Amino acid sequence: MTDQSFRGPSRRALLGAGVAAAAALAAACASEPAAAPATTTTAPSDTTLRWWGNNGWEIRAGARTVLIDPWLTRFRTGTYTPQGADPRSPLSVDTALIDSYVDSGQLRADHILVTHGHYDHLTDVPYLAQRTGATVLGTETHLNLMAALGAPENQLALVTGGEQLDFDGYSIRVLRSLHSEVGTRTQIAYPGTRPGYPATKPPRPQVISDLVEGGTLAYQVTAGGRSVLNFGGSNYIESELAGLRPDVVLLPTGGARVHDYVPRLLTVLGHPRLVLPTHWDDFDYPLGEPARDAGGLEPLRKAVAAADPHATFRVPAHLEVVTL
Repeated sequence: MTDQSFRGPSRRALLGAGVAAAAALAAACASEPAAAPATTTTAPSDTTLRWWGNNGWEIRAGARTVLIDPWLTRFRTGTYTPQGADPRSPLSVDTALIDSYVDSGQLRADHILVTHGHYDHLTDVPYLAQRTGATVLGTETHLNLMAALGAPENQLALVTGGEQLDFDGYSIRVLRSLHSEVGTRTQIAYPGTRPGYPATKPPRPQVISDLVEGGTLAYQVTAGGRSVLNFGGSNYIESELAGLRPDVVLLPTGGARVHDYVPRLLTVLGHPRLVLPTHWDDFDYPLGEPARDAGGLEPLRKAVAAADPHATFRVPAHLEVVTL
């Protein structure tokens, strides 16, 4: 998750603070518009994106498919209610729902990339790995949690950030990153690690607070001549991004406590031509229903427009396919 899943300030209250921060940011940046990007001519691409809700994304190029943080089950937690998520909310996996997408051919994967260990990013991955045979990338904690949830251990691959991995038809660059922080003490929801993989697995996670953050990664996937950069949390390490020039950035809402969250990011990335918001929908509602804004979408839209008037900010619907 990017913002709140602990008792304390409600996520909706924090997003309200984000609205004020975004408005101030827009006013500050309006007098200094970004320079227009150089005009380039690009060949048609067969690369597509599909949004599976929350931070779940599919990147497909020909016969190759990469999934990021796929979470289809979306069990109820109360994350976006004034009270916030109940840490005792039980974990569940809707195997019938996942099977329906896999068996129909709508969902497949060669790799699954995990940005961090929270319930709304990791819970479905072990079962998806079983069904698709995909190799799963994550930190030691992520792999330990997934092994405890029954993921095939021969499909789990440890990454720490800095890896540049080339495969047939696509490449994956792994980047060290940061989770978003919320509250007056800039807390990370469900912090912690579960070291010891592969020798020591934790007990099987039962409730959402058992799935700790465990380090946060970002990923850039390049396929079909297009590059897509994804962040699982509303923060980043600027030095890790120097020199990257993605065509598309998948940008989480939030970031109110991060200094110049949007302007710094778009500048260091050379102003990507396409910005797609991620992690903005209220995931207490099923994937089959229209996405409901949890409160951060419009502040993000305004911040992107202020930081780079030339960028295209596009909001896909659940399961919509975007051709790059």
